[in-house]
Amino acid sequence: MVALIALGSHTAFAQGKTEEKQASLYERLGGLAPISVVVSDFIDALVPDAVLNANPAIDAARKRVPAPYLKYHVTALVCQATGGPCQYHGRTMKEAHAHLNITEREWDRMVTIFKEILAKHNVPVKETEELLAIVGSTKADIVVAKSGK
Repeated sequence: MVALIALGSHTAFAQGKTEEKQASLYERLGGLAPISVVVSDFIDALVPDAVLNANPAIDAARKRVPAPYLKYHVTALVCQATGGPCQYHGRTMKEAHAHLNITEREWDRMVTIFKEILAKHNVPVKETEELLAIVGSTKADIVVAKSGK
C-alpha cells in the first residue's frame, strides 16, 4: 500500500501523521497460518516432480529428508524473510543445496511450481513479485550447474 502524504497544511493528514506504516510482507500474506499452508502445498508439489527427481542427487535427498521436516524449515525461512517473528535455524542455502548439483533447468522448474502454488492460493501480484524476488536472491547459492538442455 502506498503511504499517504499530506499535500497541504489544511488537510486532516497534516494535523496527524503524514505516512501510514507499511505492513510487512508477512502481515500482507496473512501471517504464519497462510504461509505454512502455501509452503506445505509447495513442498507437496516439489517432492514428486519428475523433472526435479531426474537429478539423482535431488531424488536421493527426497528419499532421505522427510517432507514434514522440509516444510518446517521452509516455513520458518519464509516467515523470517518476509518480516515475521520466526527464526530460521537451518543451514545456509549454499550449504543445503551445494551437493544437489541443481541446474538452471531445475531452478526454473522450481520457480514455475512456486508460481503455480501462489496462483492457486490467490496471492496478489505485488506479494507474488516480492516473494519471487526473495527466492531469486538465493539463486546464486543454489544453482551450481549449467543446464545441459
